[in-house]
Amino acid sequence: MKLLAKALGVKEYLPAYLDPLIQDKDLITGVSFASGGTGLDPLTSTLASVIPLSFQVEMFEQYIQKLKKKVGEEDTKNIIDNSVYFISASSNDFLTNYFVFPFRRLQYDVPAYSNFLVKWAVKFIKEIHKLGARRIVVFSASPIGCIPIERTLNGGPKRKCVDEYNKAAKYFNIKLKQQLQVLASSLPESRIAYSDFYNPLTNIIENPRLYGLEVTDKGCCGTGQVEMSFSCNSLSKICHNDSKFFFWDSLHPTEKGCEIFTDLIIPDLVKSLF
Repeated sequence: MKLLAKALGVKEYLPAYLDPLIQDKDLITGVSFASGGTGLDPLTSTLASVIPLSFQVEMFEQYIQKLKKKVGEEDTKNIIDNSVYFISASSNDFLTNYFVFPFRRLQYDVPAYSNFLVKWAVKFIKEIHKLGARRIVVFSASPIGCIPIERTLNGGPKRKCVDEYNKAAKYFNIKLKQQLQVLASSLPESRIAYSDFYNPLTNIIENPRLYGLEVTDKGCCGTGQVEMSFSCNSLSKICHNDSKFFFWDSLHPTEKGCEIFTDLIIPDLVKSLF
């Protein structure tokens, strides 16, 4: 992520806004309101017991007020206007909600659920725009059917990519991109960038050697097929060289994987935002 930070003129590491040790300088130079496991659908955060987008907006409002006390109205407006806002959600909506629990499947088929998610994305973007956000990056859904744990659980004996899941992600992405184009033309002074997560990641997974990788169907930690998050720990067996793996565990990319991905998206991202 170093190259992305440099290209966008931001610091490499964004501390969590809720970090009790956060300092004034962190507020001035950027923080993260994100909560791992959340989604666009409010039900997703409820199922995962994490912070929903609605509360993240509230935290953003609190943040603005704290900034005003620290640097004043004028500098706060300058910071808010010129910051870059990253939104990455939707994969959890499908992987830990729609395709796991029956609640939403009883209400929506995939196209209808995708439209439902896009409406929540639009609502969120409008809310932070109203608070001053202008340069906004929205990541598409990834090829969720090719994530190692999904290959293991739903890809059959050969651990193939799950076509049903990837089709859902692609449908959502089409609808998301369409609505972001509408928003970009309707929200005053906004620069809204749709960042394609799906196609670059698919290309990396299907052509690992083009990017100096060797393994893209499993992670470096443990078996690489099911372990993730806390199940990857000091007791876990790890691969010899994680820079040859795209995935660290069965869900999240390695540092090398992140660098490869950001290298692919930076040119279009910078062009869209500035």
